[in-house]
Amino acid sequence: MEIRRKALGGSALVRGWIAGEPAASRFFPASPCDAASFHAQAESVAGRFDRAARLRAASLLRGKGEDAERRLARFVEEDGFMITTGQQPGLFGGPLYGLFKAMSAIALARDLEERLDRPVLPVFWVASEDHDWEEVRSARVIDPGNDLHEIALPARPELDLPPLFRIQPGPELEQAANAFLALHPDSDFSSEWKHSLRQAYRSGTTLPHAYESWMHSLLASDGLFVVQAHETELKRASLPLLLDELAGAEQREEELSQRSAEIENAGFSLQVPFLEGGTNLFLEGPTGRERLFREGEGFRLRRSGTRLSADAVREQATADPSVLSPNVLLRPVVESSILPTLAYVAGPGEAAYFPQTEPVFRGHGLTTPIVHPRFAGEVVERKISRVMEKFGVEGVELAVPFHEVAGRLTRDELPSEVQSALGAFRGTIARAASELGRAVAEIDPTLKGPVDHLRGQAFSSLDDVERKVIQSLKRENEIALSQLEKAQLHLYPGGKPQERVLNALYYLVRYGDAFLEELRSQTRETGLR
Repeated sequence: MEIRRKALGGSALVRGWIAGEPAASRFFPASPCDAASFHAQAESVAGRFDRAARLRAASLLRGKGEDAERRLARFVEEDGFMITTGQQPGLFGGPLYGLFKAMSAIALARDLEERLDRPVLPVFWVASEDHDWEEVRSARVIDPGNDLHEIALPARPELDLPPLFRIQPGPELEQAANAFLALHPDSDFSSEWKHSLRQAYRSGTTLPHAYESWMHSLLASDGLFVVQAHETELKRASLPLLLDELAGAEQREEELSQRSAEIENAGFSLQVPFLEGGTNLFLEGPTGRERLFREGEGFRLRRSGTRLSADAVREQATADPSVLSPNVLLRPVVESSILPTLAYVAGPGEAAYFPQTEPVFRGHGLTTPIVHPRFAGEVVERKISRVMEKFGVEGVELAVPFHEVAGRLTRDELPSEVQSALGAFRGTIARAASELGRAVAEIDPTLKGPVDHLRGQAFSSLDDVERKVIQSLKRENEIALSQLEKAQLHLYPGGKPQERVLNALYYLVRYGDAFLEELRSQTRETGLR
């Protein structure tokens, strides 16, 4: 088993930024590869965080491992910083890229701790206030027979979307865990990891807290700290900023409109669509977590249509800070106001929306953190690499529908004498049709059409012969092609990149700590170059 690095991908804006193209890079605060940028960011952040602010930030974090408390104390006493990342709490840990994010943050934090000679903590922000139940309620896995399965918690009504921290699954969570675990084989490593997953995903546990428990099981020894977006003290600390955003909603909309126009005029698309009247805030209403829209002197909830005055929103949030929450553009601003963040480790989607946050950070008097790309890769088991070597294909070549892969490879395997004969036949048809066309044109120019038709029929018949030869080869290579199809399933399950579909447990029960150690090795290169 090996983990192979891939390009992060994403929108043209993100690809240009990673490549260092000036047209894209100007929309980001600083280079993620320049040590000087981090020294400058450290100076800016240090000026906003005294010992009391760091004590408050430390109180929000939860870590495991023998030295977690010691590292938090060092962070406070030695004026430390943080590298943050985060994700929605997907069922059973969600797809691999969440783990890739966490490991990237750990690697970057270690790198910067050495360079800055100050404590730097890796922090994972669990998006527990998110309300997209559809996005987090399922997990997929490939069973030992190479079939892809999806295990899911029950769907929720369309107009019942509370934040995830308020949803407490009952016995159905343990039932889903049992079904999920049954699809994994027993091995020398499976008992430990299956037990850890069962302990995390128990009846009555919310997905955010189950996700936190699972991440600690994976990365406690790596020094990862976790913060939940909905935690009471965090909500109290962030309330003044959220209320300031409410008060300045109209001005912020104008500034975001201008920033959006700048990005689009440069030839890039917006990751977060600009909606007229839309604020950067959500309020819990009759249908759950709803976005606030400006309407006249007050506000309107998007789904339910409920209308509220600014005073009513402030009163609700002051009485219960948990009901008011930021959208994707405001969330990193909230984070940077409470945590001394040097950089945020982002996937392609997050990296694409950070350029839109500039006026929001500026409006609250904060410096935008450096955006750093997460590690992107694919786990290639030996059985998969052998098949790829046999056919001489790279992983990216399996990203297209399988019939295209099989057709191209089979066509490439046509015996040289068949390819030569087909080529010669096509050449003969072309020459003969050309000669016939010139000859009949002297008699009647309108006869060129029938000759062209004859030429087309001849080529079509020849293509039909070639297809039949290829189909015959396919039948002979059916077993070999089935191996290639299985390789594609492992690298592009359901037609999507492996890191966006498959779960870490598949590899943990087969390879144990060797899987995590290989990932550590690969993500060590995530730091500065």
